[in-house]
Amino acid sequence: MRYVPPVSEIMTKHIIALNRDDELETAEILFKRNKIRHIPVVNGDVIIGMLSYSDLLRISFADAVYDTEEVDTVVYNMFTIEQVMVKNVMTIPSTTSIKEAAEILAKQEFHALPVVDDGNLVGIVTTTDLINYLLKQL
Repeated sequence: MRYVPPVSEIMTKHIIALNRDDELETAEILFKRNKIRHIPVVNGDVIIGMLSYSDLLRISFADAVYDTEEVDTVVYNMFTIEQVMVKNVMTIPSTTSIKEAAEILAKQEFHALPVVDDGNLVGIVTTTDLINYLLKQL
């Protein structure tokens, strides 16, 4: 039987997270500055939701037409992170195999899994992490 390592070997451990009280504009800055597409929303080390760049694009469709910061600010002021984030997020422990994580992401309609041990957010594994892992194997 072939050894399939746990997600702890490929997950992002340096977590960029938001709090429910942060502004959506802050989220956009984090997405762009860090070139990421998913940000866990936390209360301390406990995950309470997930915000994706797609979630922001959905509410700021005007940004695609008008390339100005004013549009973002107006639209973002209409919503809170808590209103836009996905709640009841599926999580996995760091001991989950990479294969199991890939199966979950292949079947679901999301592209990131927060990694939680003992109730605390310890990482995040994304479809990009899985693709990079696959590329190293070939």
